[in-house]
Amino acid sequence: MIKILKSGDLVLANLLNRQQPGSRVIAESVANIIAGVRRDGDAALLDFTWQFDQVKLNLETLKVSADEIERAATLVDEQVLASLQLAGQRIEDFHQRQRVNSWLEPDAEGTIMGQLVRPLSRVGVYVPGGTATYPSSVLMNVIPAKVAGVEQVALVTPPGPDGQINPYVLAAARLAGASEIYRVGGAQAIAALAYGTKTIAAVDKITGPGNIYVTLAKQQVYGQVDIDMLAGPSEVLVIADNHANPAYVAADMLSQVEHDPLAAAVLLTPDKVLVSQVQQQIKAQIVNLPRHSIAKQALKNYGAIVLTKDLAEAFEISNRFAPEHLELLIDDPFSWLGKVRHAGSVFMGPYSPEPVGDYLAGPNHVLPTGGTARFYSGLNVDAFIKKTTVISFSKKTFERLSEHVVRLAETEGLTAHANAVRVRSEKS
Repeated sequence: MIKILKSGDLVLANLLNRQQPGSRVIAESVANIIAGVRRDGDAALLDFTWQFDQVKLNLETLKVSADEIERAATLVDEQVLASLQLAGQRIEDFHQRQRVNSWLEPDAEGTIMGQLVRPLSRVGVYVPGGTATYPSSVLMNVIPAKVAGVEQVALVTPPGPDGQINPYVLAAARLAGASEIYRVGGAQAIAALAYGTKTIAAVDKITGPGNIYVTLAKQQVYGQVDIDMLAGPSEVLVIADNHANPAYVAADMLSQVEHDPLAAAVLLTPDKVLVSQVQQQIKAQIVNLPRHSIAKQALKNYGAIVLTKDLAEAFEISNRFAPEHLELLIDDPFSWLGKVRHAGSVFMGPYSPEPVGDYLAGPNHVLPTGGTARFYSGLNVDAFIKKTTVISFSKKTFERLSEHVVRLAETEGLTAHANAVRVRSEKS
């Protein structure tokens, strides 16, 4: 069910280097959907919702009403609502620490350099539907935007078979501060956010995970709007030594592969005994999972237990993979933290399993996948702001530096650039 490998095995090289495949047929379909929404607006949204979700909507039901949102709070379990509130507070507290301020810095000559930090005006958040409900994704996307100062956060999510939105998603959206909610999903929702319709105003940026249609739609509208990232299937990489509890390791690996048949779970360890113990624990635990068929397929596709020469090699391999989630189930994990170069989020020690990060630790759970942690960060407050530089040269600084500007401009053959400086230097 799960592959047992050695660090030198060739199959290991391709295990997590797995960008989500982009089918040409799907990409063409997505392009047609986007074109349809740009051409026909709301009418296309209604048609595509019927075509793909078998839900009949009209212009009045496209937007979720305030009454529905209020009613959702009465439909959710009070204890779950309390947990969502706790998660929301912890997420907000963490992201508040990420805020940056505008600054202006004068020097002795009177020149002032600075930076203006401004929030985006309007953001769109996509929340998946399908086989599971994701109120946690609502919190993780909306709260950082609100912390950044975004005034308008439009949330889109596909309706269920009855045309309704899951009450936990609505309750989370209300808690997080979404300004409007629409019952539309798929590539058509991304197109509506990017280009706008009569009902849904266009946004400046789109965040949130989705299926291959959503991902390719985000890719195709990028440039018209900004996006967070092109997220693929979830993944966890565990580095463990002989101090690790094999039951913990197995449970953490299974927590990822229940997501999706394309999810990945990999253990890197130099301990031979742990290899067999974790293998047995996976077999024992997986039979009790309601989503065991998904987990089994994922382990077959992208699951592995890898025997390494030592912990140093395990960290070397991990950095090549740049996993979305990296767990360090080793003795004194902080002494090894400096070895981590590429990872979406790092989970330290036996009481920091990846699911605490998914729900309420505080850091964002929207993280780079498929090796993109080499150059992407997880979603954060910076994703919802823009920085404008400020330049105010004094006359003294200008006179001291102008000849260098002229020289560089003329070197590049930009005579008008040079002249714009030279005319200020000439005595009238």
